[in-house]
Formats: sequence, C-alpha cells, structure tokens
Amino acid sequence: MHTLLVILLVLDALVLSAVVLLQAGQGGGLASLGGGGSDAYLGGRQAVTILTKATWWAGGIFLALSLLLSVTSINAAGGASDVQQLLRQQEQQVPAAPGALPLGDQAQPATPAPEQGGAPAPAP
Repeated sequence: MHTLLVILLVLDALVLSAVVLLQAGQGGGLASLGGGGSDAYLGGRQAVTILTKATWWAGGIFLALSLLLSVTSINAAGGASDVQQLLRQQEQQVPAAPGALPLGDQAQPATPAPEQGGAPAPAP
C-alpha cells in the first residue's frame, strides 16, 4: 500500500511539473513592480484553461497523497521511525549492568601516586 502511494505521488509530481511548465507566463514578474496600474501588481484576470484546471487538480492530488502517506507511515511504524524501532530492539537485547557507567572502565578514580620516601596512605 505504501509503495503504491509513493509511486502515485511521484507520477503526480511529474504531471504537476509538466503542466506548470507548459503554462504561459503571466508576464511582468518583478519588472512590473516599477509602475503601472493594478493589473501590474495583481495580474489580469485570465481565462481558465485546461492547463490551469490540471494544475489545481494535480496540486490537490499531490497534497492529498502527501498527507495520506504521512498518516500511513506513522500508523505502519507504530508511531516510531525505523531508527527508533532499531534502537528499542537493541536496548531490549543488551540489559545494562547495575551501577555501570556509560563511559566504560572509568568508574574508579585513579589513586594518587605515593610521595617519594613516604609510605602509601592506608585505603579507607
């Protein structure tokens, strides 16, 4: 199911890209900000063409498929990603020893070296 939705999303992205690139530009762009009437800022009302309708449909389908994929991937993973599941499995397999430090064998501080000519201090 997940693979099918990803394939549909990729195909819709290709269709959306092609439809957007086939449309004629509205003209002006940033160059129209220098002056002119309200049409320069807002653009004139264009006739609705088949390419405009296809753009809206492809964009809507892309949005719906993206949302559906995000919901299905969360449900399929049980609310966790693959990395999180792998870490949980490793934690369950290797129980931590009681009192063990994560830094390894550095649990005991190094004892100071005895001074020259003196007896070592008794251990407490």
